[in-house]
Amino acid sequence: MNIERLKTFAHVMRRQSFAAAAREQNLDPSQVSRDIAALEKELGVRLLQRTTKRLAPTEAGTLYFARIEPLLEELERAALEASEIQMQAKGLLRIASPVSFALLTFVPLLPMFAEQHPEVQFDLLLTDQYVDLLEENIDVAFRLSGEREKDVVAEALLPMHTRVCASPAYLEKHGFPQRPSDLTQHDCLTLKLRGFGQRWRFLDADGFSSEVFISPKLQTSNALALKHCALAGMGMTLQAQWVVQDELERGELIDVFPQFEVTAALQESPSAWLLYPSRAYMPLKVRLFLAFLRQHLKSQ
Repeated sequence: MNIERLKTFAHVMRRQSFAAAAREQNLDPSQVSRDIAALEKELGVRLLQRTTKRLAPTEAGTLYFARIEPLLEELERAALEASEIQMQAKGLLRIASPVSFALLTFVPLLPMFAEQHPEVQFDLLLTDQYVDLLEENIDVAFRLSGEREKDVVAEALLPMHTRVCASPAYLEKHGFPQRPSDLTQHDCLTLKLRGFGQRWRFLDADGFSSEVFISPKLQTSNALALKHCALAGMGMTLQAQWVVQDELERGELIDVFPQFEVTAALQESPSAWLLYPSRAYMPLKVRLFLAFLRQHLKSQ
């Protein structure tokens, strides 16, 4: 039995696509098609139904995949353990993250990790748009909401305490809001990301919760852009504390409602999330990077 053909079949079953399986294995799509045809001939049974528009497993294909998948994982785990005897992480590590989060949290730590593991190379996909980990072949991703796709592990990495901030100049010109509902009369600067909306939730010390609908003066997917506009007196913004902590300490921004816990109303459990593909086989470079992040970011 040709193991590489079995691996190709497993890739096709997971992605339901010859083209996606070819990309993952760095093969020509025609090679994937030949491998599947050869496997079907060897078994004497059709595993996949193919049309010009659709690819679907047969009953035999579904049953066969269920039996071979754990065997392939065991083979990969055995190969991994054998290759890790020297404990030298190597290869390309693909990381996806929102831009502001990356620049303010883990990017400053990368030189330290790179020095510890000189055989690892990095490919950073810094974007404020949604990234599909499997489609983009991402090893590790960060998200500011807990949304995740199938077959991906989502782990809460950092609590995301958020504050409503404004510059002293803005408050002097427009007045200091006395209650959350006063925000409807103010210019507000908001994040335009999944998990964030135009409603801000306020929780007081007595546990009373209220929501305020915000009519944005400015929307953007980048938290640093919001901070710069707030510093320039353009309006009030809801920001993660790790974004504005220095400016709050220097008095360049003012915490408008320190007596409230504030969140975007769509966020049930505000956190920065760490995502990675859910599979038994995890390269050493990924496992070491995850451990590094937990140690250095959670300690902060």
